This record gives sequence, structure tokens and C-alpha cells, in this order.
Amino acid sequence: MREVILNLAESRIREVANAGIGRSDVLAFWFGESDEVTPDVIRQAAIDSLQQGETFYAHNLGLLELREAISQYMSARHGPIGVERLAVTSGGVNALMLANQQLVDAGDEVVAVTPVWPNLTAQPAILGARVRCVPLTAHAGQWQLDMATLLATVSAQTKLLIINAPNNPTGWTLTREEQQQILAHCRQTGTWILADEVYERLYFEPSTNGCAPSFLDVAAPDDRLVVAHSFSKSFLMTGWRLGWLVMPPAMTPHMGKLIEFNTSCASVFTQRAGVAALRHTESITPGVVAHLKLCRDTLVPLLQALPGVQVAPARGGMYAFFRLAGHGDSLQTAKRLVSEAGLGLAPGEAFAPEAQGWLRWCFASRDPQRLVLGVDRLRQWLAAQG
Repeated sequence: MREVILNLAESRIREVANAGIGRSDVLAFWFGESDEVTPDVIRQAAIDSLQQGETFYAHNLGLLELREAISQYMSARHGPIGVERLAVTSGGVNALMLANQQLVDAGDEVVAVTPVWPNLTAQPAILGARVRCVPLTAHAGQWQLDMATLLATVSAQTKLLIINAPNNPTGWTLTREEQQQILAHCRQTGTWILADEVYERLYFEPSTNGCAPSFLDVAAPDDRLVVAHSFSKSFLMTGWRLGWLVMPPAMTPHMGKLIEFNTSCASVFTQRAGVAALRHTESITPGVVAHLKLCRDTLVPLLQALPGVQVAPARGGMYAFFRLAGHGDSLQTAKRLVSEAGLGLAPGEAFAPEAQGWLRWCFASRDPQRLVLGVDRLRQWLAAQG
């Protein structure tokens, strides 16, 4: 077995969840998904596809109908993006891994902005790359990027820069000006950018196109830029495993080859569900975002009122990321909260060493009252600590 796999750390989020899964008394907020089921119109499209017998292989790059729907959806927000730049993938995780496989060789230098969902740093490491991290820094609970540090780290030796914004877990987002700076620098160094923008629609700041700033807004079609997307968050489709990639046109045929050797294709009935999701996006996603904002604005003030808690409202995403004073070991704290308070949160150390002492709370709850009950449990647990 390869040494890198033997040394691969298990998910700290799963480690905490495994301690509480199956317990009916635990309020679980550890995973990054809503507890709302996928809308009926999306589920029905998959049912209809199955009843019509669509249980066979599809094109490696995805159904043309779905790619055309993605093209229209993306072009409406970011300018013209043709089907020749698109590949349908079996989830956002698969999209990110495919991008890494196409761009990264063993020994290459990869730079990632952290804290970040651990898959983004594990994937290039699995391929044998050397991963260097540029940490965000927290100021009064709000995380910020030191642009000078990032630009000094990314050099001509850097094959790939990985950025997730809006960010899981911190809620940090890039500004348009920061994206322009990063893109200009990477053009000079010849560095590829892999932008994980799966949370772009889950954005709570004013915008003209209903989403967070995207590298697609400032880049040319042939720039060394790959953008990963997913149906999971904006359409309540986490379990469907359906995503897509946007890339330079010359890259797309080779991505089709990689998909063949990974999964062959996404399932047809799942892709039919994706078509339905995009057709009905304006009746689904704005409501999802409005509800998430309500959940954020319910949870964050309650957390801010607790002694020793440092947190700021996330600009995007579905998480409150907060520091708990006096509880520096986030993994042990999260495990204790499960066993002693019946509260399931994700430990900050799962996302980066600099997030030790922080906890991630997914506020994507169908009933905001669950968030209130969760804070009550946290308050009682803190009071019992003396």
C-alpha cells in the first residue's frame, strides 16, 4: 500500500459524528448539508427517468441537455460559457479530484488557502504533490486573507493554487479586486487556479447577479482556471452526487478521458434531476438562500451572547465558525459536546492547524428552533464547566 495512503488522516468530522450517529438525543450540526429533502420537482424528474428505463451509460462529459442547461445557467451569471467548457461529474468531490488528476504530478507544489474543507488539501497530497498552506487570519471572528503573503508564496514553482470561496468553514469570500490580483499574479507565474465555488449562490451580501464574486467574472476562457460546482448546496441535493467543472476548451476532451477511467459518467436519472433543478432554479435557490440567512441571523447573535465565544456572521456558505475561549483542543471539545451536551459540531482542527480552538456549526436547519435549542445546550454545558 502507498505510504501516503497509510499516513492519510481520517476525517475529524467523521470521527466526531461517529461518536453520536444513531443517538436520538443528539442535535447534529456536524455535516455540511441541510436537513431539508430535495424539492419534489427534482425528485420527480429522476423518478420519471427511471420509469422510462434510463438506466444505461451516458456520455463521459454528461448529457448534452444537462450541459446546455448548465451553460445557460452559468452564462446568465458570468457571461458566455459554452458547453465546450463543461463536464458533468459525479458530485463536487469528484469534480475537484478530476481537476487535480488532470493538473498535478507527483512532486508538484500546490498552494491552498486554509482553513478549508480537508478534501481540498488531501486530494493533491494523495497524488503525491507537496501542499503548502497560506492561512487566513481571524479578526474579531471574521477571517481575512493576507494578499501579500499569498502572492509571495505562489511562485513559478507552484503548479496549482486551490481556493474555496465562499469558504467552508469560515464564510470568508474573495472580493472582485482580490480575484483580479490573484489571476494576474498566476498568469505571470504560470500557475493554474482551482476555484471551488460550490457555495457561490449561498451568498448574503448585495450582488448584481445573485451570487458571490467568481473567478469566471474576471478570467478569459483560455486562462489557466478550473472552477468546480455542485448541485448539493444550492438545490438541496447532497445525496445525489452531481456536479460540474468549467475549464478552458482545450482541456475538456481530456477531462472526458479522465471521467471514463474514474466513473465513466454520472447516472442518467441523476442528470435528469439536475436538468429539472436548473429549470426551476428561481423557484428553489432564492428560497434556500433566504432561509439560510434567517438561520444565520438566528444563530449568530445567540452565539455572540455567550461568554467566551468569538464569532462573526458568515458572508457566504452555511456555517458559523466560532472560537470557544478556554477550549483549545477542538476535537476533544467536540467529542465532549456530543457525549455531555447532546450537541454535534465539527472540530476546527479538521480544517487546518490554525483553526484549533474553533468549532463549525452548520446552520442549514429546516426548523431554526433547532438552532435555538442547540445554543441552549451549549450555554448549559459552558455553565457546568465553571
